[in-house]
Amino acid sequence: MGPAARPKRGNVSEEAPRASPPDRLQADAIGFTEALVIGLNSTSPAYSLAAVIGPVVALAGVHAPGVMLASFVPMVLIASAFYYLNKADQDCGTTFSWVTRAMGPWAGWFGGWAITMTGVLVIGSLADVAVRFALLAFGLDGWADSDAVRQTLAVLLIVVMTAICVIGTEASARVQDVLIAAQVVLLLVFAVVALYRVYAGAGSLGSAEPELMWLNPFGAGGAALTGGLLLGVFIYWGWESAVNLTEETENSASAPGKAGIWSTVILLVTYLATGFAVVAYAGAAYLAENAGEEETIFALLAGEVMGGWDWVVLIAVSTSALASTQTTIIPASRTALSMARRHALPAHFAHIHHRHHTPDVSTWWVAAIAVAWYLAVNQISENAAFDSLTALSLLIAFYYALTGVACAVYYRRLLTRSPRTFVLVGLGPLTGAALLVWLLAESVIDMSDPANSYSGESWLGLGPPLVIGIGITAVGVIVMVLWRLTAAPFWSERRETADPRLLDAGAGT
Repeated sequence: MGPAARPKRGNVSEEAPRASPPDRLQADAIGFTEALVIGLNSTSPAYSLAAVIGPVVALAGVHAPGVMLASFVPMVLIASAFYYLNKADQDCGTTFSWVTRAMGPWAGWFGGWAITMTGVLVIGSLADVAVRFALLAFGLDGWADSDAVRQTLAVLLIVVMTAICVIGTEASARVQDVLIAAQVVLLLVFAVVALYRVYAGAGSLGSAEPELMWLNPFGAGGAALTGGLLLGVFIYWGWESAVNLTEETENSASAPGKAGIWSTVILLVTYLATGFAVVAYAGAAYLAENAGEEETIFALLAGEVMGGWDWVVLIAVSTSALASTQTTIIPASRTALSMARRHALPAHFAHIHHRHHTPDVSTWWVAAIAVAWYLAVNQISENAAFDSLTALSLLIAFYYALTGVACAVYYRRLLTRSPRTFVLVGLGPLTGAALLVWLLAESVIDMSDPANSYSGESWLGLGPPLVIGIGITAVGVIVMVLWRLTAAPFWSERRETADPRLLDAGAGT
């Protein structure tokens, strides 16, 4: 684990008994509500919904809300695994630390690598979306269309958000409170106006009044459900950032895990409400025709629904991506910190800022690599940037599934204590993991065909997203093996099983 705590120099006031030593993260920096907000913002709900609503409707038609409901199932099952594993080990490395305990250092190291790489792949694109929609909201369409202007502003935005992360978790939480409020309020305004116009017969597109049968995910056939679930991995991903802050959250054994579960539930409600409004107002035909517009579908609908107030929707998507730019740095940097404390990465990644009590070195490194990746793939083409985002589903499905399996393995001797424990700690996480492994296999098959990528190009005879995924995996294996040859302590760790007291009455089950 981490190095022994060192006493602070100078006088320490008795009024601040919870002050953290200089080599530790700030204890009790945030509460349950702040952790919940960060978990929500990490998913970038407005941007995620904007990015997938067109493609999902193209697959499932009016049953798109039902597909989003179905894609919630594996997420909440994995959220249960996060909750119970966090009860056992309040480590900011989450999947890395838990999988190491349950399944050994090799599996744990690769789980940590996958989490860190997801941040590298997506941070730049999120900043790009935040900048693009902000420029559109202020009528600066020419700037939004300029790659040089947009990329320069995106890099500056990443630097600013990284600095806020380094300044402190409390400061980050305050920024997130403002961003989630703006995002949710603006989304609700859009949904209410859209539904009002539908029922008033004032829709300008192929409007249709919502029906309960839209919640049936099987209404459009099995292929549509499969494709929708693949997209669902993306729109729900990120809620676990709340758990990455476990060492900095009050009631760390339970609050972060609860925040993760509640994040998925609130996201479900948000997605269903907005999804119903979008499908009802625009109609399946219009959304299917514009499915290729990806995240700009909201920009297209903004003028139709809001008229001169279209900036409301544009700002909602911008703040969504802005918030996620910041919060996506958190799991990557905390995972690197945790790995370094356990000697699974070089020691300098474990450095804690002496005044802000944040992992400053790992945070800046994550940001720097993310910026380099963002600029590099955009030099190839904008489609290559989208292909790198598609590769995310491979990494996300992998480490989520790994966490689900780890939960059942770690608690395996306690699963028969009660039906509740068997379902919530064993069967549920394993079912979620199985669904994600299936989706992972489907993704690999789909991505192997170059025609299914954004660019349509062939890289080594395969689709670019799959090549990117394979490349990240190969680099991870090389780094892991080299580090194993030079640093032995971490690799001698032994697997553990859960302490029975974790599930005793009063401990929460």
